[in-house]
Amino acid sequence: MIETYAYARAGLLGNPSDGYFGKTISLLVRNFRARVLLYPSARLEIKPAKTDLPVFESLDDLYTSTRWRGYYGGIRIVQALIVRFMDYCKENGFELPERNFTLEYESTVPLRLGMGGSSAIITAALRALMQYYAIEIPAPIQANLVLETETRELGVSAGLQDRVIQAYGGLVYMDFEEALMKRQGYGYYEPLDPALLNKVYVAYRTSLSEGTELFHNNIRERWRRGEPEVVEAMRTWASYAEQGRAAILAGDRPRLHALIDANFDLRTKLYEIGAGNLEMIRVARGCGVSANFAGSGGAIVGLYESEGQLELLRRELASVGVGVIRPKMI
Repeated sequence: MIETYAYARAGLLGNPSDGYFGKTISLLVRNFRARVLLYPSARLEIKPAKTDLPVFESLDDLYTSTRWRGYYGGIRIVQALIVRFMDYCKENGFELPERNFTLEYESTVPLRLGMGGSSAIITAALRALMQYYAIEIPAPIQANLVLETETRELGVSAGLQDRVIQAYGGLVYMDFEEALMKRQGYGYYEPLDPALLNKVYVAYRTSLSEGTELFHNNIRERWRRGEPEVVEAMRTWASYAEQGRAAILAGDRPRLHALIDANFDLRTKLYEIGAGNLEMIRVARGCGVSANFAGSGGAIVGLYESEGQLELLRRELASVGVGVIRPKMI
């Protein structure tokens, strides 16, 4: 039996420029994980997890489960990965033997909060398939395959940031410069020492309040048209990641605090942010910490400077239905 894992993630700086040839810094959040079991069987079977089963205790249970998990489970993304994996093997001359298997999955990654829940399931499943068929795939290509599973197979709009940090782990600086991406098919990914980034927190919604932000602006279309405000914002977010890398290496925490706050503040100028997400940022900053979206809303990330400050943060955010953890990067 093969057992593999992949973990949640938080985008520290540069988000959302990863889908626009920008730069980002992300960290792994090993506090939450997707787990996959794969073993030989007579027929090929993907076993449903609880999120895939349309069985509920009551109307209230159906409502609560749907609002928290959404309308789709993980079977479709695992199936899409297997299709993409087979195409990759054909394209690269790997002969897959006729060996059926059963794949089971489960996940503790909070859903609909921008912490990489879907890509964690796909990454864990890809690792299991690689082991089962004894095929080695370089980390940057693994990230591409996970992204293509969602974009090419399922038509989901997404960027590489989540998939890269889940492939590499730890703390990673990423540069998705356009010419480099076109030349080699992936960006420049630089693992940084997680020990250089201490006193980090991640906070996330534990209630049924709004999760990811609502996008009322067609940012991608505006970017493709070359709209100056959007193009300049993507360049600015990329520069925040570049400056953040330098600040991490230099141990310049005041600068890092300022960049984290600036990253979110710029977001409010392009996107319409929901009241619940704005409240999370406001309450966190009221405790004296920096705060930025960890993804697309529903979870935030930042730095704190003392245990007392962290305890205050936990108390204040708990009062608005938000939990706080110290992320385990390694």
